[in-house]
Amino acid sequence: MKFRLFGGRRTLPAERRPQLTADERVLAWAPMGDDTVVATNLGLWWDERRTGWHRIDKAVWDGEALVVTPAEVVAERAGYEVVADGTPVRLKLTDPDHLPHQVRLRVTSSVQHPQHHELPGGGAWIFARRVPGVNGLSWTVRYDHGTDGDDPATVAATDQLIAATRGDL
Repeated sequence: MKFRLFGGRRTLPAERRPQLTADERVLAWAPMGDDTVVATNLGLWWDERRTGWHRIDKAVWDGEALVVTPAEVVAERAGYEVVADGTPVRLKLTDPDHLPHQVRLRVTSSVQHPQHHELPGGGAWIFARRVPGVNGLSWTVRYDHGTDGDDPATVAATDQLIAATRGDL
């Protein structure tokens, strides 16, 4: 890595830059072997694809790797999505610089109004996410392990909770 006078931002080499959209800008990046992990205002790039901040459930820096758990949409309902944890991805960074901090900041700031609720047969987290490029909030539900999210009573209770939470805001 080149020396940066006064701690300035390092520049992403052109050959490591992913195919960004016109309104996308690089916030931080880190090499990962022959690949590069890039954080932009719209999401996190790795393996030549971008995952939007609203599609990342967890991101943990363990000192040598960034472990990213993507959200998988398991159901789309009127006014909200139901998600579950996808398979965690371990991104071993050779020079992390500010990337782990930027990822944590972006993932955390995309979550709004998280609340846990008891439901018939279990519980669920209800929260809103800020989606880059979309005006307003997108509502999301994550059922607790063991909660049957397809049970009609659970779905009806969830629908009521989403409506009430949206109405309160």
